[in-house]
Amino acid sequence: MSNTPADAQGAQPDPKQSRRHQTRKKGLLAIAAAVTVGGLAWGGWHLAVARGFETTDNAYVQADVVQITPQLAGTVQQVLVQDTDFVRAGQPLVRLDSADARVALEQAQATLAQTVREVRTLYANNAALQATVALRQADAGRARADLARAQDDVRRREPLLASGAVGREEFNHALAQRAAAQSAVAAAESAVQAAREQLASARALTDDTPVQEHPNVQRAAARVREAHLALQRTELTAPVDGYVARRSVQLGQRVQAGAPLMSVVTLGQSWVDANFKEVQLRKLRIGQPATLEADVYGGKVEYHGRVVGLGAGTGAAFSLIPAQNATGNWIKVVQRVPVRIELDPKELQQNPLRVGLSMDVTVDVRNQDGKVLADTPRAAPASAAASDGAGAHPAPTPHEREAEADVQRIIDANLGTAAAPRAAAAPRTGPAS
Repeated sequence: MSNTPADAQGAQPDPKQSRRHQTRKKGLLAIAAAVTVGGLAWGGWHLAVARGFETTDNAYVQADVVQITPQLAGTVQQVLVQDTDFVRAGQPLVRLDSADARVALEQAQATLAQTVREVRTLYANNAALQATVALRQADAGRARADLARAQDDVRRREPLLASGAVGREEFNHALAQRAAAQSAVAAAESAVQAAREQLASARALTDDTPVQEHPNVQRAAARVREAHLALQRTELTAPVDGYVARRSVQLGQRVQAGAPLMSVVTLGQSWVDANFKEVQLRKLRIGQPATLEADVYGGKVEYHGRVVGLGAGTGAAFSLIPAQNATGNWIKVVQRVPVRIELDPKELQQNPLRVGLSMDVTVDVRNQDGKVLADTPRAAPASAAASDGAGAHPAPTPHEREAEADVQRIIDANLGTAAAPRAAAAPRTGPAS
């Protein structure tokens, strides 16, 4: 059977289909080449650059949030700030009604004045008791002289009794006088001993102690200082520089000691807690540099910082309800550990951040010389209260100096001129310990 022209025509390849096939083949080869080149480029970039950095977008801004709480109960008389206000350390925030505290201070001042006068009486009594001892000693000397005279009378009459020159009655009278004189001497000596014991008892309360350092005076002075402290605490001041947040106190409100009234946020000393996965921790070291971007500014602003600490546990371990991984139904979840990153204060001043803002963090982990965990505490922040340099006790505040001046004024006003020796000794000038 011979081939028809139609069959011969069907067996020939279609030029358009062939061109499409060639075009598709070239496209696939181009895609394969592009993927291969991209894979090689990515691999080279990862080996040369990317493996030297660890990144995370699970990072948030943190700062010291200082709660303002009263140390004593009272009624709010003034509220001097609002939310978002910037306050300086020492600036008044809230004032409580101080009437009760002022009355208590006046009572403590009156008690101190009375105590000083009572202690002065103790010193004055010492002089009176000393005079009593001298009087009793004089009485004892007179009684001993009477006894000696009575004994002489008995000795003179005793030889004369046998010759009858002295009668029995007269001799018995001399014996009675001697016995009475002996009793008088014993009584006088007992009176001297009793006066000495009274003087010793009084001196035990006053010896080697000036009036202003007597324990009774010191106890009353401590109550005056305590009253001054209570009066001072009716005014709540800002402990640090920062911004007022979460103000809940209202005028006329009755507040209890320890109740939170507001918070002061120190945005100028913010830091970032970057929550890295546990598989990213092996190269993280303290001191490594970091670059950060905040979602609020986008890529227009770049922050620089350094790693200052790695958390001692995962976030799940310190959560309110920790995970119970020993249960039957268990799914492995990659844990995250907070890494603290300190920011540049100058950059924070130029572009302030807020607590809780999201950050993208990239840490340069190429330098592995740092430590994994801190072994020494960092220096105290600038907001911490400064001490007096000696390290033992903080320097007295203006309120403490005012209280001490009030105590000394009351003591001096009631000390008088009849104080005991050493009363002019140097008074205490430091705050009550």
